Amino acid sequence: MGRFEKKDDDEYEYPFEHLDKGQVVQEKRVFNDTQIHPRKCSFVISEFLYLLARGDTFTKTEATDVFFAATKLFQSKDIPLRRMTYLLLKEFSTISQDAIIVTSSLIKDMSHKIELYRANSIRILCKIIDASSLPQLERHFKQSIVEKDPHVSSAALVSSIHLLRVAPDTVKRWANEVQEAISNKSNMVQYHALALLHRIKQHDRLAVTKLVSSLIRGSLRSPYAQCYLIRCAVEVIEETNTEDRTFYDYIESCLRNRNEMVAYEAARSICSLKNASLKELTSAVGILQLFLSSSKPTLRFAAVRTLNKLAQTNPLAVVPCNLDMENLISDSNRSIATLAITTLLKIGNESNVERLIKQISNFLGDINDEFKIVVVESITMLSVKFPKKFKHLIIFLNKILRDEGSLQLKQTTLDAILNVVNHIPESKEIALNELCDFIEDCEYPDLSVQILHLLGQEGPLTSSPSKYIRYIYNRISLDSGTIRAAAVTSIAKFGLLYEPMRQKVVILIQRCLLDEDDEVRDRATLYLRLFKEDNIKLLGRILLDDVHVPMLNLQRSLETYLESPAAEPFDISKVSTVIEAHSPVLGDKGSSKPSSTANTPKAMSLAGSDKPAAATGQSAQEAYAAQLAAISNFATYGKLLKSSELVELTETETEYVVSCVKHVFQEHLVFQFNVTNTLNDQLLENVYVKMVPSNSKLVKYEFHLLIESLPYGEPHSCYVSVRIPPGAYPTLSFTNMLKFKVREVDPSTGEPDEGGFDEQYNIEDLEVVPKDYMLRAVCPNFQEEWKRLPEDIQSIQTFGLVSIKNIDDAIKEIIKTLSMAPCEKSEVAQPKANKHILYLSGRFVNGTAVLTRARMKIDGSGQSVDVELTVKSEDEIINEFVSSAFA
Repeated sequence: MGRFEKKDDDEYEYPFEHLDKGQVVQEKRVFNDTQIHPRKCSFVISEFLYLLARGDTFTKTEATDVFFAATKLFQSKDIPLRRMTYLLLKEFSTISQDAIIVTSSLIKDMSHKIELYRANSIRILCKIIDASSLPQLERHFKQSIVEKDPHVSSAALVSSIHLLRVAPDTVKRWANEVQEAISNKSNMVQYHALALLHRIKQHDRLAVTKLVSSLIRGSLRSPYAQCYLIRCAVEVIEETNTEDRTFYDYIESCLRNRNEMVAYEAARSICSLKNASLKELTSAVGILQLFLSSSKPTLRFAAVRTLNKLAQTNPLAVVPCNLDMENLISDSNRSIATLAITTLLKIGNESNVERLIKQISNFLGDINDEFKIVVVESITMLSVKFPKKFKHLIIFLNKILRDEGSLQLKQTTLDAILNVVNHIPESKEIALNELCDFIEDCEYPDLSVQILHLLGQEGPLTSSPSKYIRYIYNRISLDSGTIRAAAVTSIAKFGLLYEPMRQKVVILIQRCLLDEDDEVRDRATLYLRLFKEDNIKLLGRILLDDVHVPMLNLQRSLETYLESPAAEPFDISKVSTVIEAHSPVLGDKGSSKPSSTANTPKAMSLAGSDKPAAATGQSAQEAYAAQLAAISNFATYGKLLKSSELVELTETETEYVVSCVKHVFQEHLVFQFNVTNTLNDQLLENVYVKMVPSNSKLVKYEFHLLIESLPYGEPHSCYVSVRIPPGAYPTLSFTNMLKFKVREVDPSTGEPDEGGFDEQYNIEDLEVVPKDYMLRAVCPNFQEEWKRLPEDIQSIQTFGLVSIKNIDDAIKEIIKTLSMAPCEKSEVAQPKANKHILYLSGRFVNGTAVLTRARMKIDGSGQSVDVELTVKSEDEIINEFVSSAFA
């Protein structure tokens, strides 16, 4: 064989590049050969694994055939082939039927003398077995956890972490063996043992505190385990809020650890502490500053990213790193350079803004759109901080707008320019001039329409309105119908707001009467008639006034008007301003409001306020959105995506009545606790709810807002805010404790006594479930939409509704659990029916349309209803998530 040259590599074709699933499925027959050929079988297994990694899907029948064909390879004693067989079985075990049949072979391998067999058999078993069969294998798992071989022990520990979700009570009985595994010499075994032990005890705060206290004395040598212990220590600090500095001192001591990973984790943890003082941050920032000059890109990136986050909350602590971060602007890794420049923008002063912007411009072409968006967002904050530098900022933003880029980048940049214009009136004219040049060569119609709207609103109010008309009229001559219609409206606004130009505007609008687009002609005809009739008041209402009725109500009223033979003109004043008790129409992305006003909370007062945030003329969602927006702590959270129905956490006749509403934002969950004091001889002060999550890894506590004073009979609200990862929709439960200070009140005078004492009151647990992320949305053409959505990623689940004995109750239970809207009148079953099909539709909070079909029939015993639930959308993860509501 000749020597392999570099040029040969260029001509080399990847062997799996044109792989066909059907052909590979047929190749599984090599697994059935009497004489097993290890190399041939391994190659076929590689093909199957490649198909799975590529995203190909297998039906249950195909997956089952492949799975059981592969089990015949257990006869081979070839170790590399056995290793590949384990990988294939592990991947196909979750999608094939009756995979549990292979359990006996895997149990046999668990006690094999070859460690590879034992470790891999454990990994597959944890994918196959359920809660009922785990007790039979308990002895094998316990032995594997304390096994001397690190591969076997690690496999058993990681598998136990997965099994904890399946059978928590069984796995919790293995705590002694897991504790023993922590003393193993292997780094990974220590790490996995600590992770499992923490998960076993995570719901017991005292047990977690004792665990961390026992391990911070130095019994851990694994850097991975030390990093995990640091995170546990941070969790204890944030949960207990004590003045004991034992855990903080441990974290600070880890800053001096010889392992860079441990030192960084300690520094990152200190920077993330809510109440860390500037003095405490100094030592952590010092370590991060050293990492900024490291030769390792990963360390530089980790350090600058942490400092970037810290600069948002405590910029003074980051100032000592200025010089080091300026050196990183020229870093070859553009991710590091971007983070460095955005950090400098957050902590910079007015004198060096121009220099920083110039440095950004030099490397802007070398980074992708995602990082450019980060830079633009930092520039937006800078405009608020240093308003005198608006000219440099707008020129810089306009450069990004003109360069090639995605719609998301250009939309973010345009929003930044509009933000500058709104905050700094002096910047209006320079911004409009730059935007006029931009629309001459804009490839995105949506952006052109927005800019034309802005020109119509602000252009007539500038010192020289006439210069903008040419740019706007060019769009009528050169652009598409949508843009031409927006341009006609923009020109009409100039005639309305700037009277000296009114005659010229009329002439320009007359030229649009013969436009080929209906919308353009209709707008031109309307504006021209109003101008000629000198009906400026009505024209002003049409062009400048916002519609003060919900668009969904207006749409329905117009449809009703068109269907009826009404002789009188349509009167918009008769359209209801209250959101009607119907679900929004699927496909209307702008409609994401709850289906009814019936869930308006009993107590909607702001914390510390005497006035309730009533919802007259508003839906409950609108009232909640307005109420939360009025609280400065939530002003930056963005749009309110969903507010749940009211959840009662106490009985109505108890001393303190508590209910809760769950509010979902893009990256936060806000819990609004409505509290009423029913005791006339007590005044409650500093009232708040302490929430402990069932899984603290899914959410991160941010802050709570308390009720300063809660007198008898007056409902008030306190809040708890937790952060969730972007794009994540966690489901978990919270244990809750109402905490407050009690002051006795003299009933005769109504005056509270001096002093008082601290008290706490147990309230019900609160769950965040899939329906909290689902909005009701009616689908007018359910069957057509159902056929359109892909079947290969749909989720199908069968289950029984125990103790429900008739179809009507089953329908109500499914609708309540999923919080979706019934379609095609399927919520009504035939009298005394023993089977039925229910169709539901909704919209997930991220905008994804979801359809559900529930086939149900009464069980033969008549004591339950069997249900087959099929969930369809364009997102497989959402399908599984919605199905999990009945898990």
